[in-house]
Amino acid sequence: MNRCPWCGNDELYVKYHDEEWGVPVRDDKKHFEFLVLESAQAGLSWITILRKRENYRKAYDDFDVDKVAHYDENKVEELLQNAGIIRNRKKIEASINNAKRFIEIQKEFGSFDKYIWNFVNNSPVVNCWNDISEVPAASEFSDKVSKDLKARGFKFLGSTIIYAHLQATGIINDHLVSCFRHGEVNKQL
Repeated sequence: MNRCPWCGNDELYVKYHDEEWGVPVRDDKKHFEFLVLESAQAGLSWITILRKRENYRKAYDDFDVDKVAHYDENKVEELLQNAGIIRNRKKIEASINNAKRFIEIQKEFGSFDKYIWNFVNNSPVVNCWNDISEVPAASEFSDKVSKDLKARGFKFLGSTIIYAHLQATGIINDHLVSCFRHGEVNKQL
């Protein structure tokens, strides 16, 4: 079975690739989860974050955006002591700030999902890469989304992190054409 080579043979990575990465997400809770995790990943490998994902779910109240938006300094200190997550103050504080901004977008657009999918008129960008070296880390599209989010007060969400979000949530299909998931993920809209 042909897969995108980035997942290698790691069981957790393969499962993520085969079942989740690139599947169009239409759920705000899942969007928020990915934004927190992708922001935490900055400077680290994605497999490191995947291995800590369950710890993040527990530490972040199962990614309940309303609860995260109300975290106070005591909660920040608690998170900084949690060895199960990335203990970086700026990333933790950004996740709380971003929860507040996420709620503002929900109020303005009805949902974060409507906001983010509006950038592509509700139709995913389907790329046809033949080699992993062709897949960019960022694009003009992710630059545009990142710039808009930053203008709305989001932090720690640069173009590369946003590109990863767009890929993970199926807004951009970057499975290689030789990968068995390339055609499958678009059928899941």
